[in-house]
Amino acid sequence: MAILEIQNLVKEFGPVKAVNGLSFDVQEGTITGLLGPNGAGKTTTIQMILDLITPTSGVIKIFGLPMQKHREETLGKINFSSPYVALPGNLRVWENLYTFARLYGVKDIAKKIDDLADFFNIRSLLSRMTSSLSTGQLTRLNLTKALLNDPRLLLLDEPTASLDPDIADKTRHMLKRIQKERGVSILYTSHNMQEVEEICDEVIFIDQGKLKDRGVPAELVKKYGHKDLNDIFLEIARANEQEEL
Repeated sequence: MAILEIQNLVKEFGPVKAVNGLSFDVQEGTITGLLGPNGAGKTTTIQMILDLITPTSGVIKIFGLPMQKHREETLGKINFSSPYVALPGNLRVWENLYTFARLYGVKDIAKKIDDLADFFNIRSLLSRMTSSLSTGQLTRLNLTKALLNDPRLLLLDEPTASLDPDIADKTRHMLKRIQKERGVSILYTSHNMQEVEEICDEVIFIDQGKLKDRGVPAELVKKYGHKDLNDIFLEIARANEQEEL
C-alpha cells in the first residue's frame, strides 16, 4: 500500500518552478530515498508534505487521504528530523522532548521518553542542556523527538550530515532497526550515495523539480550500466550542466 502519494505536484516561487509536475509514491514499510542535486526540489517537496508551504497545484495523499482536507489527522501520524533544524538550546533535553510530546498529544509522556531514551541510548543526556550536545548526540535527540508520536511515516532530511563515520554508521543501523521493529515508513534524502545503497529499498531521482527515474538501487545501477548510484547521480547532475551550456 502507498502510504504517501504525490500527484502532479507543482510549487512556483514567482517565475521559478521549484517543483514541476512531480509524481511518486512511498510504499508502506519501506525506506525510500529522495535524491537529486542541490536545487532539485527535495526540500521544497518535504516542506509541502509537512504543510509548511502550500503547493501551487497538485495533490498530496497521506494514508490514502488528501492532506489538505485531513491536515490534523495526517500530520499527527508523521514526523520529521533534520540536522538543519535546531531544537531550543536553552532547554534541557528532557524539556524539549516533553514539549514536543505535549504538542503531539502523547499519552504517558514519561514512559514514552524513557522508552525512546533507552532505544537511542540518550538516557544520560536527559538532564543536559540541549546547547551542550555534540552533533552526534543532537542527531540521536532529533530522531528521539521524531518518534515521540509513533509516526507511521518519517521524513528524514540528510540525517547523517556532518556526522563522523562511526556515528553515521550507528545512525543507519538505528534507522533499519526503526523500520524493522516499529514498522515505520521512511522518506530519506541524502547526498551520500553509498549510504543510500546500504539502507534504501527504493530510490527516486528528481531534478529541476521533475521525476528523472526511480527503482531498486541495484536495478538502477544495472539499467544505467554504472558501478554504483554515485555515478548515476553524477550523470543526472551533469546532464543539466550540458543542457545549460
